[in-house]
Amino acid sequence: MVLEDRQPDAEWKKIQQNTFTRWVNQKLEPINVEVTDLETDFEEGLKLIRLVEVLSGRSLGRYSKKVTFRHQKLENISLALKFLENEEHIKIVNIDSSAIADRNLKLILGLVWTLILHYSISKQVWDDHTGSTTKGEDVSPKTKLMTWLKGKLPTGLPFTNFTSDWNDGILLGALVDSCAPDLGVDWRNWLPSQALHSTRTAMNLA
Repeated sequence: MVLEDRQPDAEWKKIQQNTFTRWVNQKLEPINVEVTDLETDFEEGLKLIRLVEVLSGRSLGRYSKKVTFRHQKLENISLALKFLENEEHIKIVNIDSSAIADRNLKLILGLVWTLILHYSISKQVWDDHTGSTTKGEDVSPKTKLMTWLKGKLPTGLPFTNFTSDWNDGILLGALVDSCAPDLGVDWRNWLPSQALHSTRTAMNLA
């Protein structure tokens, strides 16, 4: 869930970037590829292609492995994005090859979140919550995630979105506590005014 921009923006963006980087590296580990900076590591399209191949379990075919010119970057990135849309049926909104090549971190984080939503949530959460994949075939990933979260979070913690409702870190702490109660996350005593501290604590425990 890509958090809304707010003060101090740099802190929030860093939390997202670190968390998403860990997820990407977890997926790339089997092929010995590592990402150190999401803002720059996808700009040639090479690591993005490898990530998409790992996630989909399919080859994207031929592409420029030695990138010298900008048009090669754009072609590589475009190959990955088109594969996601046309073959994996993932809706890519407001993200194009130039945004990634130009190191637009906000849109890159949005792309990674889309991948997390599809590959780590859409394909697993529905089974966990309903015990059936057929029931969720025509349900959007966001709806699946919302259903799963409502089943995990305490009933006294309602939420309606994946942005502002999560900004104070309390819902995130409650979710971590629900999934791993042995960690003893004391989210009930967290204050909305300490949003950054709460979010960082929950992320570190997740």
